[in-house]
Amino acid sequence: MVEEEVLRSALAHTLAETRLAGLGERYEGKVRDNYTRGDRRFIVVTDRISAFDHVLGTIPFKGQVLNRLAAFWFERTRAVAPNHMIGVLDPNVLECVECAPLPVELVVRAYLTGTTSTSILTHYEAGARVFAGHPLPDGLTRHARLPEPILTPATKAPKGEHDQTVSREEILAGGAISPVDFDRAGAMALALFAEGQRVCASRGLVLVDTKYEVGKTRTGEIVLIDEIHTPDSSRFWVAATLEERLARGEDPETLDKDYVRRWYRARGYQGDGPPPTMHDDVRVEAARRYIEVYERITGTTFVPDTTPPLPRIEAALARAR
Repeated sequence: MVEEEVLRSALAHTLAETRLAGLGERYEGKVRDNYTRGDRRFIVVTDRISAFDHVLGTIPFKGQVLNRLAAFWFERTRAVAPNHMIGVLDPNVLECVECAPLPVELVVRAYLTGTTSTSILTHYEAGARVFAGHPLPDGLTRHARLPEPILTPATKAPKGEHDQTVSREEILAGGAISPVDFDRAGAMALALFAEGQRVCASRGLVLVDTKYEVGKTRTGEIVLIDEIHTPDSSRFWVAATLEERLARGEDPETLDKDYVRRWYRARGYQGDGPPPTMHDDVRVEAARRYIEVYERITGTTFVPDTTPPLPRIEAALARAR
C-alpha cells in the first residue's frame, strides 16, 4: 500500500485535465480525455472523480489506478468478449482501436443496493417491484442478493445531465440501437460480469454491480470499450466482513466510489447545485481504497509514477507517433 505521506504530497499535483496538441480530435468525458486520430483513439485517464453527474474534484493517482486496472481486465477477459485495447502507452494512457460507441450503458446488478435517488434500492424501498423491466420479489432486504444478476440498461446523457435507467423495450423503442446489437452487447455484459464475479470472489471481493460501454469497430464488430471492473464503474464489497456488517444493520465495507458518494450524501448533497468542496482527508482515503482494490484484484503492489504527469504523458505520446 502506498504510504499516506506519498498520497498527501500528490494532492497538489493531480492530473485534472489535458489539452494535447497534435494528437487528434479531443473529446472530454467526465474522467477521460479522448483523442481520435484515424483508426486510433488515445484515452488519457485523469484523476477527476465524478458522481451525481458532476465532477467533484481529483483523487491522487486515481487515473493510474483506473488505467492499469482496466488494462488488466481487458487483457484477462479477451476470451470472454473482444475489446478495443491495443496497449498501455503510459500509466495514464491507453491506445485503442477507434470505435463508434453504442448509445446505451449496460449496467449489470446482482444486489439490491445503491446510494442515489435513482438506484434500484431507492425504487424498491418506495414500493416498486419492477426495475428496468425486471420483476423483483417481495421480501428483499437492503443490500440483499438478487435471485440472479439483471441487465438494466441506461441512456447515455450528455455531460452534466442525468442518465436514465430504462428497459430493453424502451431502449429499442427509441430506435437508436437495433435488437441484434443490443442483445449481442447484453450477452457480452452478462458474460463479463460472471467472469468478474468469479475473479473477485477469489480475491476476497464481491463484485456487486458494474457498467459496461460497447462500441462498433469500422468493420462492424461489437467490442467492449472505455473501462471494465474499476472502482469508478463498479461496486466492490469486502467479502470477509459482509455478513457480519449486514447482521448489525450496517452498510457493507466498500472499496469504490461509493465512499465519496456517501460522504456527499451525509452532507445533504445529491447532485443539485454546485457540490461542496471535497476535503483532503476524503481525497486521501478515496485514493487508499482505490489502490487497495487494485492490489487485491491484480495480486500486485501498486507503485505510483510520481513524476509530473503532463510532461510524462506528452513524452510517451510523442514516442508513439
